[in-house]
Amino acid sequence: MDRLVECVPNVSEGQDKAVLALLTERIQSVPNVALLDLHVDPDHHRSVFTLAGGPEAMATALFQVIREAQQDIDLRTHHGQHPRIGAVDVVPWIPLRGVTMEECAGYAKDLGRRVGRELGIPVFLYEQAAIVPSRARLDVIRRGGLSGLQERMDQEPEWKPDFGPNVLHPTAGAVAIGARFFLIAFNVILKSQDVQVARRIARTIRSSGGGLPALKAMGVTLSSKGLVQVSMNLMDFRQTSLRGAFYAVERESHRLGVEIQESEIVGLVPQESWDAALVADLQLKSWNPEGVLEVACRKYHLFPL
Repeated sequence: MDRLVECVPNVSEGQDKAVLALLTERIQSVPNVALLDLHVDPDHHRSVFTLAGGPEAMATALFQVIREAQQDIDLRTHHGQHPRIGAVDVVPWIPLRGVTMEECAGYAKDLGRRVGRELGIPVFLYEQAAIVPSRARLDVIRRGGLSGLQERMDQEPEWKPDFGPNVLHPTAGAVAIGARFFLIAFNVILKSQDVQVARRIARTIRSSGGGLPALKAMGVTLSSKGLVQVSMNLMDFRQTSLRGAFYAVERESHRLGVEIQESEIVGLVPQESWDAALVADLQLKSWNPEGVLEVACRKYHLFPL
């Protein structure tokens, strides 16, 4: 495939296997799109699908996922640890081969236009696809959750959606669609039940707290494990690496007298960000070589062998 993109739709469902099976079926029904990975998190009540394929086929697959989620997920009864604004919360486009970031921004806009018009879901463009510069950051769009977003839509003219109605869909909420560089989602689980410890570590290490560059972090409770977690997004692994993020959590946790249980990577990582020693260095609970994006793509013959 000469033109290849990666897309990572995050869906607000991490508990109902039947719904996840339907979403998976919609993706796999589209030729020239491969489902490389599915990470299901019942505590976050969220699932992360990692897809790769041609841009036109990808647009079809993503629209089907958003439409299926609109039918099957009701945010009025949804409770999870992760911030969200939609049944499909976020849809980033990432250029892999033969496609520019500018083109990915165009694909994001085309998909957003169709979602707003055909499904009646408000769409907010973010990162490199953003039309309104003040809404480029995803955390700004999510601020205050669903109620905060609707309040801004009601009261502030600059918060009119890029596409779709100026009111949240009653069950599906809204969706953020964008184009961006590779993001690595990385979680470190602590041997503690005190979520304030995880939140304190997150505040110290994240960029907004004066910590590491290009790093977002929050502390959450893992009810299923009776433990807490520092949940991180590495927005640019060239600025803060997996090893650097882990060592920062390790340093702060030791300072607070808390040990690390294990860590996990959500989705796939680019080859450039990875080395074999990371499995031990990060105390990863499990690792499959297909967790490297390029390796997974070769499995589906998307990259040359």
